[in-house]
Amino acid sequence: MARFVNIHPVDPQPRLVQQVADILRQGGLAAFPTDACYTLGARLGDPDAKARIIDIRRLDDKHHFTIMCADFAQLGQFVQLDNAVFRAVKAATPGPYTFILPATREVPRRLLQPRKKTVGVRLPEHKICHALLAEMGEPLLTSTLLMPGDQQPLESGWEVKEALDSVVDVVVDGDQTGCEPTTVVDFSEGYAQIVRVGSGDPAPFR
Repeated sequence: MARFVNIHPVDPQPRLVQQVADILRQGGLAAFPTDACYTLGARLGDPDAKARIIDIRRLDDKHHFTIMCADFAQLGQFVQLDNAVFRAVKAATPGPYTFILPATREVPRRLLQPRKKTVGVRLPEHKICHALLAEMGEPLLTSTLLMPGDQQPLESGWEVKEALDSVVDVVVDGDQTGCEPTTVVDFSEGYAQIVRVGSGDPAPFR
């Protein structure tokens, strides 16, 4: 049974954030709100996290996993950015976007898109995400919480707990979250290709 933690969306309680972080450090899988919608998250170095997320979402090998970062210093460790792409990403973040970019050697091979050697990255604009990333002191491996066959992500913590109670370790109820996934922009060829229109305005990348 998943632990249910109610964290304030504007002023996250450090004690509760630490409890969620401790579960992640012990190899746990979390579901928590973001500026786009709920996401599944785990430690980047957790060897079992990818398989657990694939099982929950029934993903194929074309799926891009996302590294959620606290800032550009972290993001720059994992993806290659030329000046033009850096400026485009910088102008749109933090926010509800995922960017697909060529990965650096810092990305574990198991997390790469097999053919393109790319990975998704994102810088969220959400207090709970910021607090959790700060407490962890490292990026998180994440994937949008969109259940197989559903057209829309789950919107509330209680919905998430009822759906995933036996397959995640902690569910964060943060009261406020979006109901659309991120907008996904692929820069792997050096120019913007909009892969998915979601909660982020796609206009800057058209």
